[in-house]
Amino acid sequence: MEIPDNIEASILLWNNAPLDSLLGLSPTEMDHLLYNTFGDKSPVQFRDDIDDKTLDRIPLFRILEHFLKIIQRDKHIKLTPLGALPKKVMVELYEKRFLLNEFIESGLKKLWKEDDCIAIRSVRHTAELGRLVKKVNGKLSLTKTAIKLLETNNRSQLFKQFFQAFTGKFLWSFNDGYPELPIGQLGWAFSVIMLDKFGEHPQKADFYADKYLRAFPNLITFIQPDYFSPERQFQMCYGLRTFDRFFLWFGFVTVEHQKHFLNLDTDIFQRTDLVKSIFKIDDQ
Repeated sequence: MEIPDNIEASILLWNNAPLDSLLGLSPTEMDHLLYNTFGDKSPVQFRDDIDDKTLDRIPLFRILEHFLKIIQRDKHIKLTPLGALPKKVMVELYEKRFLLNEFIESGLKKLWKEDDCIAIRSVRHTAELGRLVKKVNGKLSLTKTAIKLLETNNRSQLFKQFFQAFTGKFLWSFNDGYPELPIGQLGWAFSVIMLDKFGEHPQKADFYADKYLRAFPNLITFIQPDYFSPERQFQMCYGLRTFDRFFLWFGFVTVEHQKHFLNLDTDIFQRTDLVKSIFKIDDQ
């Protein structure tokens, strides 16, 4: 059965019309953003000229680089019987102080095991998923890809491969107790567009969470009410995953603490220039 020309034209028109709920993106543009994020038609692209000064300011990437250099130096890392990084590796990585843990810094937690610093744990798993590190017989070693990138000092490509694995393969829900829904990770590039558009002015994470919910309203239907309403759970989950464990980890925002520890109810976030140094963004 053929679709009448007028209906086909209407569908085409709707798919390419800017929508307020998508901040002016069309459904077609959003489809490219979600399912072919770095394709030619996506509104978000890596810049071609990501330089060393930019890469030096990305905390999670600096952890990755040193992690790979430890393996390069020692030939391999022998994991614990439970399959985790040994304490000495965790300590060496943390003492570089690329990304500090407020609980460790305050003395409320000691760095004994991999789970004590989820940023380092996330780097390790992302490196495996990104085929930079391989695990064989309880030992981690570098892949041929990682060896080549390190030997040629191709930091830009190393960053891109790691970043794509972090956003596309590593499950952000692995790091928290919220439902295993892709809140924050689905459409992470839409959050980058929001940050580019609104991040010049200090805002709380909820400002972005509400706009993200407008773009992805179906995600909240899977959240069951408990002590907090589904809406509040959604906001907290989005804020934790997107701001605390994505934007801050990659240096895309700074945070002004209103209390001693990170508090997404009160903390204020502002975009850094790294966003424009890493991405080319066409939001219209």
